[in-house]
Amino acid sequence: MVTIRAFIILITCYIASCDSPNSTPAKSVNYDSLREPLINANKLSVKRESDEIDQYVKFKGWNASTTGTGIRYVIYKHGDGELASTGKKAKISYTVSLLDGTLCYTSEKSGPRKFVIGEDHVESGLHEAITYMHVGDKAMIILPSHLAFGLSGDNNKIPPRASVLYDIELLSLQ
Repeated sequence: MVTIRAFIILITCYIASCDSPNSTPAKSVNYDSLREPLINANKLSVKRESDEIDQYVKFKGWNASTTGTGIRYVIYKHGDGELASTGKKAKISYTVSLLDGTLCYTSEKSGPRKFVIGEDHVESGLHEAITYMHVGDKAMIILPSHLAFGLSGDNNKIPPRASVLYDIELLSLQ
């Protein structure tokens, strides 16, 4: 939120300086002085989102694993197939929801999703999360916004800066 406010203030100042034909030349902006406050605001935002995800996991009573990037996952049904890895083509069934329970997408309507792990255009967190699964596994996976749809959302059902919950079954690998 602070990052967005700082950005809006910068844009407003820029626009205001362009509107006045009789204004004095603009002073140069020291962008280095803005860098540290923006980095700190972003760290605070990431920390706040991480705390919200931890509260959600605790509320659900899950014994979730956490990756170094902040993905939380629970494999609740273990399969006996091959472990997913980069370069393999994964086929998954899924539901995607927000942490408030809002259902966004499901493979029941659109069919199973196929993608090459580490290569195809899907959420970056999904590429990582799938590598913790074997064929036949079912897992609940929470992607923080920076590994899901980021600052802009998906311009459809997922809002900006939203953590998303995937309920995934890894159907096959090729």
